[in-house]
This record gives sequence, C-alpha cells and structure tokens, in this order.
Amino acid sequence: MRTEGREAYVPGRDTGRRLGAADIGEALGVRATLVQFSSAFCQPCRATRRVLAEVAAMVPGVAHVEIDAEEHLDLVRELRVLKTPTVLVLDAAGRVVRRAAGQPRKADVIAALGEAV
Repeated sequence: MRTEGREAYVPGRDTGRRLGAADIGEALGVRATLVQFSSAFCQPCRATRRVLAEVAAMVPGVAHVEIDAEEHLDLVRELRVLKTPTVLVLDAAGRVVRRAAGQPRKADVIAALGEAV
C-alpha cells in the first residue's frame, strides 16, 4: 500500500514469534519498540533514523533500535525485510503489530504506535 510515494504502515502478521533483546541486540521499550532495518549507503535510512529517534524521545516508554540489515541476514530473511529502510513496530511483548518499508512521516509513526501502546 503506497501513499504519496511512501509506504503506509500495515498490520504485522502474528506468527506467534516474539522478538526480544537477543534478536535485536538491545532491550525492548517498556511500551513499544521501533525497529529500523538499514543499510550503509541508504539515504532514506538516515532521515528515518532521525524521525524514529524524535518519536522515541517524545513518547515515554518507546525505544528505537537500528539494525544493519547486512549484518543480520538471518533475521532479515525470517522477517521478510525486502528493502531498507523497513520499520517494525513492536508492542511491549515483542510482537510485530505494524510494519512499513520506505521513509516514514512522523505522524504516520505516531499513528502506528497507537496499536502497540
């Protein structure tokens, strides 16, 4: 689903799999976690990093974790990350509740967090 050149956040498929600190390399947020898959030469990844960091700083209990897709190919394959940036919104238990590929707008990230918190 595309909106104005950006991909919208779509519901995550609940496979029963929960992501934790061992998977993403950092502790989950108390309320939600924004997981960003990036690659080294991805320009939209830099802008996405700024947006997600701003949202995480604005919303108490939300963490932002950036993962280098090239260094975590097993996780990329398991989660079917096809391009960077891809953002997963995890709830407090590590369940993927929303996902999107492409550079997000701050308002869309905040709206996507609504299902997780």
